Amino acid sequence: MSKEKGNLSINSENIFPIIKKWLYSDHDIFLRELVSNGCDAITKLRKLEIMGEYQFPEGNHFSIQVIANPTKKTLKVIDNGIGMTADEVKEYINQIAFSGATDFLEKYKDKANEDQIIGHFGLGFYSAFMVADKVTIETLSYQEGAKAVYWECNGGTEFEMTDSDKTNVGTEVTLYLNEDCYEFSNEYRVKEVLNKYCSFMPEEIYFVNTDAIGKEPKEGEEPEEPKPVNEIHPLWTKHPNECKKEDYLAFYRKVFNDYKEPLFWIHLNMDYPFNLKGILYFPKITNQYESIEGTIKLYNNQVFIADNIKEVIPEFLLLLKGVIDCPDLPLNVSRSALQNDGFVTKISDYITKKVADKLSGMYKTEKEEYEKYWDDISPFIKYGCLRDEKFAEKMDDYVLFKNLKGQYLTFKECLEENKEKHENTIFYVSDRQKQGQYIDMFKKAKLDAVYLEHVIDSSYITQLEMKNEGVRFLRIDTDLDRVFQKRTSKKDQAELDEKAEKIQERLRKLSGNEKLEVRLQNLKNAETSSMLTVSEENKRMEDLLAQMGMMGMDAPDMSGMKTPGTLVLNNQNELVQYVMEHLEDETEDANADMVLEQLYDLAKLGNEPLTPEEMSKFIARSNRIMVLLTK
Repeated sequence: MSKEKGNLSINSENIFPIIKKWLYSDHDIFLRELVSNGCDAITKLRKLEIMGEYQFPEGNHFSIQVIANPTKKTLKVIDNGIGMTADEVKEYINQIAFSGATDFLEKYKDKANEDQIIGHFGLGFYSAFMVADKVTIETLSYQEGAKAVYWECNGGTEFEMTDSDKTNVGTEVTLYLNEDCYEFSNEYRVKEVLNKYCSFMPEEIYFVNTDAIGKEPKEGEEPEEPKPVNEIHPLWTKHPNECKKEDYLAFYRKVFNDYKEPLFWIHLNMDYPFNLKGILYFPKITNQYESIEGTIKLYNNQVFIADNIKEVIPEFLLLLKGVIDCPDLPLNVSRSALQNDGFVTKISDYITKKVADKLSGMYKTEKEEYEKYWDDISPFIKYGCLRDEKFAEKMDDYVLFKNLKGQYLTFKECLEENKEKHENTIFYVSDRQKQGQYIDMFKKAKLDAVYLEHVIDSSYITQLEMKNEGVRFLRIDTDLDRVFQKRTSKKDQAELDEKAEKIQERLRKLSGNEKLEVRLQNLKNAETSSMLTVSEENKRMEDLLAQMGMMGMDAPDMSGMKTPGTLVLNNQNELVQYVMEHLEDETEDANADMVLEQLYDLAKLGNEPLTPEEMSKFIARSNRIMVLLTK
């Protein structure tokens, strides 16, 4: 072939500056594109061999080599795939396959840094010019009698094309890196990019550092056999029956670098109506304040696309960790963005259905296992019910509530369990340490409640109340009148209310809290002296603000609106009667005041920590009370 020169058919000289500028933040993507092209070339040659149109040479071993030369500041990507003829180079390389290139340039000439430019057009090989001043190609087609081709371009629209001395079938792309991108001739940087994008590509990839070639191994060391940097048969490509527990755990540690063992996993394996495989892991959450943020890695034919693409993966599943590989995804040629397609929604719906089916199946066939995992997986499932109506419909009957006896009940079972004593009301514990005394009171009264101690529970039970008219969830320290008060006549209660006003006036003066409310009640258990109740509405608002803070949202300052709660004093208790006697006598008794303040602080301690100033006063007062006891 005679030497040939020409111009790339793109109708403008502005295309390369746009390519370089647009993807600057993700310029490492070029290596994924070049290695992917090499994989495609090998795949094509394998198919030709199957069809009988090509016979592999003896001892043939398909692979892709990535060769970095830190001295020359070059990077090569070599494959032994199908190769190209001169005509194919002209078609695939010299004529960039942009749809309406002129319109593209006109539309985006002033917006070269916006995110969606290349998302509409194919880049492939030309992404190399994001990091290289010059790119060369040497290629030899598999076709019998084909001549090798050399192609060169210096980053403008001019190219040079001539014969090559290449003797083996395949393609070799050499990048002469620009000064800003010398990092891609560094071994560690290239391996980092290969690990990011190419860890599971379907053909073996070998990395070679030219500076290390020829170096003698250290004394006593055997020369290392070259190993591929990728795994060509990742776990998700196998049938679940072929995979053991150890395989799933090893894969999880390798991909997510998480030392904590996942709770369990769901292996997706589907061929119809579309091809989708993957593994979703339910990670263990140490505590409710731990950031619940997962990573779902999306692949297309084992080529990494991106993390957490919300169009494909239901939002609530982004809390999980896992991989999804869907070759049928309508990606653009550069594999960088999804096209807007109803098909994507179908994939998302399928993933939601499979997760719900797995969880409901566990409940039906492995209930003990399901209950064992429940405390850990409940935040994921409740978040899913809040965010996805279809998921909620499938899971409503399999959401569990752990009661004070340690039993796991469904929502319907909770209502049935409490039907006789408090119909359509479910009491719950939001903090078993702070609400310990109320839990004891409930147990002694043979009443039940459920544990709802995660910040998401407040939103979830609000949703349940909206979907089930007449049903109410009440915190265990909220509605004490209904649960623990003895039957009291209207006349007797009026007298108690009158006494409560006097105590309230006295305690407001002692504490300096003008918003404090006091109630006097005849509680069933005389040993209980005082309790502090907070309205359910205020508690829900506090939970909502806590959720907003965890999500990084600016929560409004509600400190001025926060109520101190209501102090409930038990008229049956000796300490309370002592306080009332002295108030009725209108005598200024320091000991009565001291006991009243102590009762208030003890009630507060049952709900939340005292402030440093309150704690200092409480300790000093406790010491004075103990001194009185010794006299």
